Amino acid sequence: MLATAATPRFVGVAGLPRAGSTLLCQLLALHPDIHCEGHSSPLTNVLLDVRRFVSDDTFFLSQLDVQFDTTYAHLKSAMKGFLHGWYEGAGKPLVVDKNRAWLHHIEFLLELEPDARLLVPVRDLVQIYGSIEARHQQTILVDFIDHLADFSRFGRADQLFAKDKIIGAPLSSINAVLDLPQALKDRLFFLRFEDLMARPEETMGRVFDWLGLPRCALPLHNLPVAPHESDSHYHGKYSHARHAAIRPPVRHEVPERISRQIRDMCGWYYDWLYPDAR
Repeated sequence: MLATAATPRFVGVAGLPRAGSTLLCQLLALHPDIHCEGHSSPLTNVLLDVRRFVSDDTFFLSQLDVQFDTTYAHLKSAMKGFLHGWYEGAGKPLVVDKNRAWLHHIEFLLELEPDARLLVPVRDLVQIYGSIEARHQQTILVDFIDHLADFSRFGRADQLFAKDKIIGAPLSSINAVLDLPQALKDRLFFLRFEDLMARPEETMGRVFDWLGLPRCALPLHNLPVAPHESDSHYHGKYSHARHAAIRPPVRHEVPERISRQIRDMCGWYYDWLYPDAR
């Protein structure tokens, strides 16, 4: 049974960059039972900031000394209230919140919202690198936010996959899924970009089935185009443009030395999600 509009079910979108999360949210928003704004949300960051602040607050710590269970329950109730209040009035049985950090903090999320689920867009890592490099070549007079423009192509690829960079950070979160209990893994749906682009209606049908929603027809050749989120934060290196129709993705030519390095370094990823690409 679907939740009521007053207490919508929570679904996060958290995956790799250049893997179709913008398009996915555009398509999710077309379902009559889904509220999806499509922009990267600050909700995760706010809740994590609350945790950091309260963990160092002397009044909170003092209360833990004398009434741990009660005080901890206060905190949990307040955080749940903030999570639910963020989308109060959405008017739909299900809300979608987009933030790449949800996957890294899946256990934190499920403590607050045990019925939450995550959609995790993924893509061939070589093509993710290729997409970022192609965009850089189009905007080469502007540096990356983390100053990668001065590196060689090979060096830039190596940096992008570092654990604190745009590909490496979410990739580490995906790798961490391997250590989660099966009950938590069952809350995750890994959505391959290639499947979404090649078979959008079939793929979205499987998404709606997994979310427990009825399938609906999608106007794939006449999609509504709302304003996309700001690209200036990342210096224009990662476009979030929306389009009125699904267009075949460009196949990026990546030097064999870089392709081999990526596939060798991330063999676990290909074995798990792209066994046909090994």
